[in-house]
Amino acid sequence: MEELKKILWKQFGAVIDMLESSILVCPESFWDKKDFWYSAYHTIFWLDYYSSVKPDEFSPPQPFSLSEFNPKGILPERIYLKKELLEYLEHSRKKVFFLIEGLNEETSKERFITKKKNYNRIEMILYNMRHVQHHVGQLNLLLRQNVDTAGKWVSQTAKEY
Repeated sequence: MEELKKILWKQFGAVIDMLESSILVCPESFWDKKDFWYSAYHTIFWLDYYSSVKPDEFSPPQPFSLSEFNPKGILPERIYLKKELLEYLEHSRKKVFFLIEGLNEETSKERFITKKKNYNRIEMILYNMRHVQHHVGQLNLLLRQNVDTAGKWVSQTAKEY
């Protein structure tokens, strides 16, 4: 289990590092474009939620709301600042790290259960990682097409808590 935890963190942490890189390289002149800031927010919100041990008790930190759960796709009340999303990303990064760090024979079998999902913890970690990487690709495509830059590739994270 220790080797699996190390691998999961190095790879999931790398994906989070790549998301951070995409956010950091986004120029202020492009930040307020809905496709960029909202996609970054969406990715971090679901990163946080999918890292929850008890999804039915989930609540994002302030100033964020549960707007992502609205089936009508209503956007948040305002454009979130880059600084706010980077702080939310750090919150979520730590949450993922400690979720993985807490894996053992028992916790790895615990279920993430919602109306649409019923996965054990390891499968949910992989699902979450795939979701983040999907959106990192979208963000980098937007950056490359619109401002001729992109976030960096990260092979493994070096961050630990």
